[in-house]
Amino acid sequence: MGKSYKDVQGFENYFGYTIIDSPDEESLVKIRVNDKFYSPIELSSEILKELKKRIEAVLNKTVSKAVITVPAYFNDSQRQATRDAGKLAGLDVLRIVNEPTAAALAYGLDKKEAQTIAVYDLGGGTFDISILQIQDGIFEVLSTNGDTFLGGDDFDRAIVDYWLTENNIDKSLIINDKEFSQTIRLAAEKAKKALSQNPVFEQQIGDLNLKIDKATFEQLAQPLVTKTIDCCKKALADAQLTAADIDEVVMVGGSTRVPLVKNTVAQFFNKKPHDDLNPDEVVALGAAIQADVLAGNQKDILLIDITPLSLGIETVGGLMDVIIPRNSKIPTKAARQYTTSIDGQKNLKIAVYQGERDLVEHNRKLGEFVLRGIPPMPAGLPKIDIAFYLDADGILRVKAKELRSNVEQEVTMKASYGLSEEEMALMLLDSIQNAAQDLQIRSLLEARNEANNIILSAEKFVKQNEAILTPEEIAETLRLTSVLRGSVAGDNKDAINTAMADLNEYTTPLAHRAMDVNIAEAMRGKKIAAE
Repeated sequence: MGKSYKDVQGFENYFGYTIIDSPDEESLVKIRVNDKFYSPIELSSEILKELKKRIEAVLNKTVSKAVITVPAYFNDSQRQATRDAGKLAGLDVLRIVNEPTAAALAYGLDKKEAQTIAVYDLGGGTFDISILQIQDGIFEVLSTNGDTFLGGDDFDRAIVDYWLTENNIDKSLIINDKEFSQTIRLAAEKAKKALSQNPVFEQQIGDLNLKIDKATFEQLAQPLVTKTIDCCKKALADAQLTAADIDEVVMVGGSTRVPLVKNTVAQFFNKKPHDDLNPDEVVALGAAIQADVLAGNQKDILLIDITPLSLGIETVGGLMDVIIPRNSKIPTKAARQYTTSIDGQKNLKIAVYQGERDLVEHNRKLGEFVLRGIPPMPAGLPKIDIAFYLDADGILRVKAKELRSNVEQEVTMKASYGLSEEEMALMLLDSIQNAAQDLQIRSLLEARNEANNIILSAEKFVKQNEAILTPEEIAETLRLTSVLRGSVAGDNKDAINTAMADLNEYTTPLAHRAMDVNIAEAMRGKKIAAE
């Protein structure tokens, strides 16, 4: 859902259907089933239509509204794709709810005391860990983490790869023979489930004898389970908690039935995971509770969710200026004022990004628009207010307004399906690993930006005050400006800061003198009345 071909490249051969690339990289992939082609949104809508039909048959009434759950790490594109699927199915999607949050609702109804809960959600294709605080009926998500490409399917894939190796089968067979690929994948899924209760699984497929024992399966699955624990550690760190601070662990998702998963999670949190409810149904139960809240039938529950990644805009030099920080509670709004960098600037391009790195090139671009019709003014004079409005579904609306003229532009960030989902999952880790380097780059770029502004101001100052300054003062100002320009071309921020200090130190007395002269000239012939 919400992925382009490049997001699933390298995995397409494991599917029992054909994925078709699109010449437009921002378009969704197409999936071929027999002689028909579908987008993931269309397929999802068909599933929702069938669910709607079955529910209406049971209730004997029309269903027109819905609450839909998604993995907590779904980005804006995937959330929007989910809403689009609901629309195609003829549903008014009232709310997009994170699955771990829905699970917390299901388990939190009879919990009155304050507690901190870890929701461990390992499904078929995604993993999420959320740390939630529940108090007096208020559900607050403290932090989230996860992997959008890790789940039970990866366990199945590990078993398939093991069988191919053990039987000396070329992996190209699952690429060229889709029927065989689907058969062996289903056998692997069957083996995974069987090994939760039995020590050995064995099945004959044609001439192949597919066999695997529980110890081997757990050896294959251990690296995948370890990845989920790494995400748990990051989520705890974000919430500034330790495993000992967690009062209860909730298990969600069919893959949590694997004994290795339960045992590893229990060992990490040092407590027995809470799995009283069916892990495949607990999210649906939570969604139903949320729908009941939205219908106005429950007044004592308040749900607070968060945004998993920071949101901001690109500023001069390609820097990311965060407006809504990561883990901010949603729905929320935030604004910041900016100005122009060029005299007479009439238009301002606003590019919106999502991510944790200091440079926008390392983050995920959500979209851009242009604020047009700014009245021509000197650089730095316009006051441009840029406001972000993030709704309860995680969909972003951006508004830009020039406060002096009231010129404004508003846009809703539409989904950009062609962006890499893997990059989304690695953004936080990348920001941590590159923190020191990012800080150096940011410091250099900020120094360059400040220096360029000073250079423009110095040149403008000389031009406007030639009659006041001596030839020597003009020459020295231009010389120091030239030195600063030369340092900007280099990569030494200290050299830039030194050149700026030299120029400022020399020109400050000149600026004071020029101001006195200009004020005296403006006041000539005027009288000041004494009070």
